[in-house]
Amino acid sequence: MDFFVQVFNNHVLWVSMFACFLAQFIKIFTGEKKRVDLSRIVMSGGMPSSHSSFVTSLSTLVGIYKGFDSIEFAICMVFALIVMYDASGVRRAVGKQAAIINKIVEDLQNKKHIEHETLKELVGHTPKEVVFGAMLGIVVGVVLS
Repeated sequence: MDFFVQVFNNHVLWVSMFACFLAQFIKIFTGEKKRVDLSRIVMSGGMPSSHSSFVTSLSTLVGIYKGFDSIEFAICMVFALIVMYDASGVRRAVGKQAAIINKIVEDLQNKKHIEHETLKELVGHTPKEVVFGAMLGIVVGVVLS
């Protein structure tokens, strides 16, 4: 029972999660079609990166509470950089592959009927989306610390 009380009272965890959810909420208004799209709140990819917001908020808060020269901050920062690299690199590449596969399937369909499910193309983030997500996480961490 003490475990759940400690988790519930962990300010750093909740502020970091808030930064993540705030980034997801902002995505409702930042789609390509320039209209409110509620479905984007549960989608990966898009502006801003909720992954970046989550990990930079965590790193910022750990730096504020434990010191920016602490081992805890260094650990958080290393993992934050890995997450942001993955968000903008590997996951972005998967999205590009999905776009190519979708185009191939579309071309094949023009010649004959093929049953398929369209792959999700918005999987990763552009570097700009990662940077904005990171800035949002830092701001949320500083303001709510």
